Amino acid sequence: MTRWSLDDVARMRLLSQRLVSLEAAGAAGSGQADAGARPVDVVRHLTCTQGQDWPGSTTSVALRTSRRSLAEVHAAYDAGEIVRSWPMRGTLFVVAAEDLGWMLDLMGAATQQATARRRAELGLTDEHLGRAEALAGATIPAEGLTRAGLLAVWEEAELPVDSGRGYHLIFHLALSQILCLGPTWVTEGGSVEQRFVLSERWLPPQTPLAREEAVARWCARYLRSHGPVTDKEFLWWSKLLRRDIAPVLETATAELTSIKVGGARHWVDPLVLEAYGSRKRATSAPLLLPGFDEIVLGYGDRSAVMTDAQEREHVVPGKNGVFRPTVIRAGRALGTWQRAKGKRAASDPVVVTPFGGVLPGPVEKALPRLTAGLPR
Repeated sequence: MTRWSLDDVARMRLLSQRLVSLEAAGAAGSGQADAGARPVDVVRHLTCTQGQDWPGSTTSVALRTSRRSLAEVHAAYDAGEIVRSWPMRGTLFVVAAEDLGWMLDLMGAATQQATARRRAELGLTDEHLGRAEALAGATIPAEGLTRAGLLAVWEEAELPVDSGRGYHLIFHLALSQILCLGPTWVTEGGSVEQRFVLSERWLPPQTPLAREEAVARWCARYLRSHGPVTDKEFLWWSKLLRRDIAPVLETATAELTSIKVGGARHWVDPLVLEAYGSRKRATSAPLLLPGFDEIVLGYGDRSAVMTDAQEREHVVPGKNGVFRPTVIRAGRALGTWQRAKGKRAASDPVVVTPFGGVLPGPVEKALPRLTAGLPR
């Protein structure tokens, strides 16, 4: 019987999340996704991927595609294949457009209820919410409206948008399946951002699911794309309760394999387990991941990727909720990184701060290649 370790878990997660290809022909250790992977394939596979940080989330998706192109990810938004919204936990995620409806059917009402007190504290009444919805429906064109444009419409109609009220109006309408973040636009400064669109016009036809079917689907896709992982982690990730998944766990895991790690049952895609023997070496190749990447944020227990001290002191210093980009090797974080500024950028475009003070030699030597290979 194979003894599986936390090191195996860390490495196999790179395969499950498609940061390392399952296919030996896919340039071993390159970090490239399986052949032909498009942004919508990546997002659909992950089910939800962190979307709080727009540039970082775009890079995270691109890293898992075949072309590793930011423009291709932007094009997937423009084509209506992927969107950003708040499907669970009151947090922005990137999701496949066809999935957003059933996700919000399952989780939206609970999030609305959990945030009702905050809306009341801000003085946002049902009358405010109704007027915001009516104005959005009447003014958002097919190509969408910028956040500033939408807030200006509400402000002109004397709806309160100051002190976070505008955000909570947007948040409420997103949870109510009225709007979502869809197509991109280029600002005067040259950066790429998103416009809000009306969900009814922008999203493809949504297929309602019975509650248990939705829970089973979400659980199965999380375990498959994030494994090896316990079903307890799905509860943390989704904020569902044990009584929600208990009736469907057998269905959700029917096509998965379980392994024991430290006495705990972990679920994993059998294709990942099969590929691991020949692809383990490929997982040793270093990677530069943006902040908020799913390798870190996709798990409540992050011991496979970093220690509590490393997270507290280096990745999220001060527990401010802002996750720094990380350097990964064999599924473990070795340090944080940032793009250099000024004159230094010409010779050292990426500045790395190792956890232990010094990076391993092979990782140090790989930095120019890794920097050049970042999606652009």
